[in-house]
Amino acid sequence: MPEPADIDLNARAGLVLQRLISLYIRDGQPVASRTLSEEVDLDLSAATIRNVMADLEAHGLIEAPHTSAGRVPTQRGYRFFVGGLVNVGPLDRQTLGEIESRMFAISDPKQILAGATEMLSRITSFAGVVSVPDKRQAHIRQIEFLRLSERRVLAILVTDDGQVQNRILSAHREYRESELVEAANTFNAIYSARTLRGVRAELLQHMQMDLQSMRREMRTAVRIARQLFDDELAGGDGDHVLVSGENNLLAVPDFDEMEKLKQLFDAFKTKQVLFDLLQKSLFADGVNIFIGEESGYRILRDCSVIAAPYQVGKRKMGVLGVIGPTRMNYDEVISAVDITAKILSSALSAGAPKH
Repeated sequence: MPEPADIDLNARAGLVLQRLISLYIRDGQPVASRTLSEEVDLDLSAATIRNVMADLEAHGLIEAPHTSAGRVPTQRGYRFFVGGLVNVGPLDRQTLGEIESRMFAISDPKQILAGATEMLSRITSFAGVVSVPDKRQAHIRQIEFLRLSERRVLAILVTDDGQVQNRILSAHREYRESELVEAANTFNAIYSARTLRGVRAELLQHMQMDLQSMRREMRTAVRIARQLFDDELAGGDGDHVLVSGENNLLAVPDFDEMEKLKQLFDAFKTKQVLFDLLQKSLFADGVNIFIGEESGYRILRDCSVIAAPYQVGKRKMGVLGVIGPTRMNYDEVISAVDITAKILSSALSAGAPKH
C-alpha cells in the first residue's frame, strides 16, 4: 500500500476526505455519505460521495467501524490530512497576548519552560510537554567563587542558555577572597564556552595529576570546581522533561479504556519515552507531527504528538509539544504549538546572557 504522500487524490476526493475528517474531529461519530451530501461546500449526491468514499477506503485513508455504516479516518488518513489539507491559521489575539504576557513575565528559564507547557495544556485541553536542555551540553559563560566563611565557598555558574546556578561548597582549607577571584579568572580563561560535560571530564583528568605541580590559581580552581560539577551534573533524563495537564486526558472520550490510560500515565511518570520522542524533533524545521504508531512507541499508538523545537539565540535547546488523541483539531493545535515555541524562544533569548 502506498505511503500517504504518494497518494494522488483528485480535488473532489480531497475535499470529501477533508470534510469527513473535520466532521469526525468535531463530533466523534462515524460519518455517513448522507451526512456528507448535506454539506453545502461539497454539492455532491450521496451516491457520488459513496463512490468517492469507496476509493478513499481502498487507499486506506478511511475505514468502517464494525457497528456503523459510517466511516472514520485511519492514521494514514490523518497523515494525508495534516500533510496537505489542513489549514493552519494564527492564534486569536487574546490567546497570543496571554502567552506573551506569561512568558515574558518570568525571568527563570525553567519557570518559563513550565509556563509554556501550562499555557499549551490550557489552550489545547490536552497534555503539554517540554524537554529541558541537557545541562551537560550547556556551554559555560562564566563562573564566580565567593568566600562565605572559613571553609565554605559560594560558586556561581552562568551558562549560555540563561541558567544561573548557585552552590555552597565545602573547602578543604580556608581561602582568601583574592585567591578565589584569581581561581575564577583562571577557570574562565581556560573553560569559558566549553560544555559542562567536557569541563567535568577535564577536571577529572586534572585531579589524577599531581596538583602540586599546577599553578596555585589553577589548583584552587580545580579543587573547588570539581565539587561543583559533580553536584551540577547529577540527575537523569527524567529531569529533562516537564509535563503539564496530563489529567486533561481523563476527559477525552477516545481514552475510555483504563488500560490505555494507565500505560499513557506510566509514560508521563517515567518520562523516558517522552524525552526520547521529543529528541526526534530537536533539529526539525518547524512543527513535527507524530500520528499514532508513527511515534515508534506502542503506548502512544492512540495518540498524536505535535512538537516544535525552541532555541536560545540561534542554538536549538529543546522541544515543546502537545500529546492528545489522534482525533484532535490539528489546525488549532499545530498553530498553538508553533506560536508558543516561537514565543518561548524569544522569551528565553531575551533573558539569556549576551556575549
